[in-house]
Amino acid sequence: MIIERKEYLNQLLAKRWNSKVKIITGIRRSGKSFLLSTILKKHLMEDGVGPDEFIEIALDRKSDLKYRNPNLLYDYIIERTRNTDRKYYVFIDEIQLSYKIKIKDIDESMVPVEDREMLYTTFYDVLNDLMSRPNLDIYVTGSNSKMLSKDIVTNFRDRGSEIKVYPLSFAEFLTVTDMEKADAFEEYMMYGGMPLAVLEPDEKEKRRYLKGLFSNVYIKDIVERYKLKEDNILDALIDTLSSSVGSLTNPNKLANTAGSLMGRKPSYNTIKNYLDYIEDSYLFQSAKRWDVKGRKYFDTIQKYYAVDLGLRNARLNYRQQERSHLMENVIYNDLIRRGYAVDVGVVEQSRVIDGKRKQSQYEIDFVVNVGNSKVYIQSALNVDTAEKKAQETYSLKHTGDFFQKIIVLDGNRKLWVDQDGVIYVGVIPFLLDDIISTIVK
Repeated sequence: MIIERKEYLNQLLAKRWNSKVKIITGIRRSGKSFLLSTILKKHLMEDGVGPDEFIEIALDRKSDLKYRNPNLLYDYIIERTRNTDRKYYVFIDEIQLSYKIKIKDIDESMVPVEDREMLYTTFYDVLNDLMSRPNLDIYVTGSNSKMLSKDIVTNFRDRGSEIKVYPLSFAEFLTVTDMEKADAFEEYMMYGGMPLAVLEPDEKEKRRYLKGLFSNVYIKDIVERYKLKEDNILDALIDTLSSSVGSLTNPNKLANTAGSLMGRKPSYNTIKNYLDYIEDSYLFQSAKRWDVKGRKYFDTIQKYYAVDLGLRNARLNYRQQERSHLMENVIYNDLIRRGYAVDVGVVEQSRVIDGKRKQSQYEIDFVVNVGNSKVYIQSALNVDTAEKKAQETYSLKHTGDFFQKIIVLDGNRKLWVDQDGVIYVGVIPFLLDDIISTIVK
């Protein structure tokens, strides 16, 4: 079965021949390679592109290992595309595996220390050169944000165009299952949206596959890429993040928790570096904490969300199924996938408690930034009692502004609006429809 990934295909088609390198990023095994070499290629061939007009290199494939050398990669592509009267589509898979090669015949001692990175040829140099050739349309995939996403403007000189690919959304998941929506959501919350896991019918194999991804792919990649000597710190930190999705935390707190698992506390700087490595590999994403009234970010406290709940659950051996946190994680992933900028909101409010006035902080799960507007979202399993409703709406009613407020509830409940203008909707319809785009004009 082919999962079409129509949203990403349309993004790629809209960027064809735009004189930029199309950079497809995302966690490994999320379907980037399949999107490029199967879905896009199939569409282009149906549109009349011939099979000999594709130049395909996969740097994680044994037969293509030599092309990790950027000079050999460049020579191969130039040789294959010598006919400048023809147009070619160049697909390079897992570009982050390319290494740098020192330029010969340059006296390093004559180059200032701060400029010595320029003594090396990298895949950035290769792609920038190839982009100047009008008969080439270039697409690359990569699984490391530090080497790609964060460097697009700098290294590609405004000639890079990024497409972020995530595991299957719930809407995509529904297209490949014959379950009822409620049952499908339970399956999605347990096993996530990694394409091969979704297509695997045997539950034991599904679990084995997801567990293997962590140990055989993600952990191994991070250890090798950053030459880590103590992967037990990495293991402890990933376990800690997996256990605390949707919870406020900071490097010091994570160091303490990871230290309790290891028997010794790692340093603040070590934890901070490892957090960067984990985010750069797309395993987890962080959301900053935003003071709604003070209009400023808190420096260190933030939340981490797993990019895929199936991976998170497999890592914890399917323990710790706190539904409220898992649902919050699903909502965050969907907002990010739709391209929204998302923060964790905090409302500071003075209240009289036990006869004393106290300044307290009240959380808003998500502050979604939409141009000059915002939407506040609270994730709640239910508001079945007056007390529960008051608790979930308190922070929303004290933001000091008139932006739209949404409470996403468990289940398949249809959208309704209360007397205060707060919108309520079940998580299933929220994931299937972009409600934010309909309420923010």
